[in-house]
Amino acid sequence: MYIIGKRLVLLLFGFSVFGQSKDLGIDQIREKFECPAWFKDAGFGIWLHWGAQTEPEIGGGWYARHMYMQDVGKETWGQKAYDYHVNKYGHPSEFGYKDVINQWKAEHLDPDYLVKYFKRIGAKYFMVLANHHDHFDNFDSSYHEWNSVNVGPKKDIVGLFREAARKNEIPFGVSSHDDRFLGWWQTAFGSDINGPMKGKPYDGYMTKNDGNGKWWEGLDPANLYGLPPEKRTPEYVEAVKENWVERHKELAIKYDVDMLWFDGYGYPYGTYGEEVVRAFYNNMLKKHGEFSGLAAGKVSNDPIMIRDIERGGANEILNEPWQGIITFGSWFYKNDTPVRHNARTILEMLADMNSKNGNLMLNVELYSDGTIPEVQKGELDEIGNWMSVNAEAIYGTEAWEIFGDNLNSIYKIKDGENIGEVDLKALEENKNKGHFNERTVDSPLYGSEEVRFTKKGNHLYVFVLNPKSGEISLPSLGTKSEFKVNKISNISMLGSAKKIKFQQGPDKLTFSIPKNRPTPYVTVFKIKGAL
Repeated sequence: MYIIGKRLVLLLFGFSVFGQSKDLGIDQIREKFECPAWFKDAGFGIWLHWGAQTEPEIGGGWYARHMYMQDVGKETWGQKAYDYHVNKYGHPSEFGYKDVINQWKAEHLDPDYLVKYFKRIGAKYFMVLANHHDHFDNFDSSYHEWNSVNVGPKKDIVGLFREAARKNEIPFGVSSHDDRFLGWWQTAFGSDINGPMKGKPYDGYMTKNDGNGKWWEGLDPANLYGLPPEKRTPEYVEAVKENWVERHKELAIKYDVDMLWFDGYGYPYGTYGEEVVRAFYNNMLKKHGEFSGLAAGKVSNDPIMIRDIERGGANEILNEPWQGIITFGSWFYKNDTPVRHNARTILEMLADMNSKNGNLMLNVELYSDGTIPEVQKGELDEIGNWMSVNAEAIYGTEAWEIFGDNLNSIYKIKDGENIGEVDLKALEENKNKGHFNERTVDSPLYGSEEVRFTKKGNHLYVFVLNPKSGEISLPSLGTKSEFKVNKISNISMLGSAKKIKFQQGPDKLTFSIPKNRPTPYVTVFKIKGAL
């Protein structure tokens, strides 16, 4: 009776705090926030970084910016955008990005199919892009006329995916990249630096009146590109930030999202971003009575923001849950973008991130019509096959004492071994970074004995990153290891009934890797008795 009564009192106390009419301040939220279990246990999520910039078939992931640049400078990923745009659509003084948006129809989009498929191949949460640096909202915005319901697809992209996520019972997130648009869009106010159209202003200078009799009649280009730079007063910039707050409060609250993700470093617009996060969490507490979701971004040492690492991963075990994001090629699908990842490299990064308490969020680059490119679909199917065999080593697991053994094998070149044209010094420097330290299809392969670890209960899981038949030795699992390893009673290979031979000595554990394995990728072994 006492225990039940005590639980009841605690429950009522919890609701008296979280159900109170007065909103919590940001610092109060920091004191009370706990990362929800669904995120800690997920291991793997899928993101659709998808919007109007997917409509042009080539030109890089910042097409909207680079279509206005004859010379992209160091932003070489966009060097084809201007010529492609002129040849396909016309000169950007007449046919600008506002018109590209109108070309985007997402005619074959099927959110229910996509979410169901992503869940089937192993994703435990799902996220869509709400807006990019192009300042176009993929949702039914009450505060911004340039949105996907008014222009282009004439669909509430976020709303459709939210409905599909709820139907398929998977946590749903949205990503926002909008806070840099004023600087990012400077290019729309330029002009050609050479050629027959030299000096003619691009369409960033068009006004609402210029749309009379055109498809965009009634819409103001200044609400998409921003005012011309010379007209941007401090009062105008302040109004932009306030509008950003209203749009993103609506995004987080009306769509009742489980994850609110921000690009850039730090909170968007500083305290304005904090205000949106504060409103997001307070709405969650009022509606659900608990912290059922989370905010995430490239923010360190803030307990209410889950740390996000772009195109890379942590270099050590992090005590708090975190997330790494990668994509197959470009963030938006482009025909001319080289493939950076396949099933092998994605699964290697999944094992590495999980071994350090991180989740992997994989971006799937949809075609502009809303369908999955065939080449990516094949790799995703392979990931799904692997997950069906090895899921128990991913879901609900956590880091062990160390994240791996026989580390840094890619830097250990054996006599006579040829790894191709690789700058080892650059690799060595890059491994100490977080963002942009990903290993891709062009990276040298792991050595056959390098492994990663996760654990669940009293089971230890060993991920052999580049398995080859024969014996493997792990010094960290010897009986006299500094990690206080117990006597191992059994080793099994996930997805197989084959008995695994092993020998555990004081200095190392040695076990056999069979020639025939469940998948051609990372192979996972389950160890009993060690913990």
